[in-house]
Amino acid sequence: MTRARQLSPGDADAELVTRAAEGDATAYRELVARHAARLHQYALRLTRNAHEAEDVLQEAWLRVWQRAADYEPTARVTTWLHRIVHNLAVDKLRVRGRFSELTDEEPAPSSTEQPALLEAKRDAQTLRAAIDRLPERQAAALSLVHLSGLSPEEAQEVLGVSAEALESLLSRGRRKLKDELTAPRKQHVAN
Repeated sequence: MTRARQLSPGDADAELVTRAAEGDATAYRELVARHAARLHQYALRLTRNAHEAEDVLQEAWLRVWQRAADYEPTARVTTWLHRIVHNLAVDKLRVRGRFSELTDEEPAPSSTEQPALLEAKRDAQTLRAAIDRLPERQAAALSLVHLSGLSPEEAQEVLGVSAEALESLLSRGRRKLKDELTAPRKQHVAN
């Protein structure tokens, strides 16, 4: 009696990519289902525009389908997917000249919402705005590591930088965020 080998998530993803490369649409759909939400959030963080993020994601999934055979198992599938999204988003940013405002398609919060919820939303909007003002590579590094949950090694590969360069991007980005987020408090206290 043979036991089926239990695949780790990374192995399962690699198997899905291999099957997709062979034309298996079911494997492709499973890959999309596993990673679409996280990749959409990353594209949205980079483009700061819901429509452009959707365009980036659609192009990314088309490329995955067309180029699944090009996947090299030296990198995790999540890294490979983030790299595709990253490159497409950066190309889009270059075409339009960096960033545009993220349109918030959510309705404005009603006055009956709990104050804690309103405060949390304001904090998230403040953080998002502060990240938007960071240089592109610092914003991308912070998003990959802290918001998308990639390991530093995966973020290095997505960004195409060394460990030292990634740490520098993260450090400078964190420092700028801290300065930006604490500046209004300092000015308010001084008044």
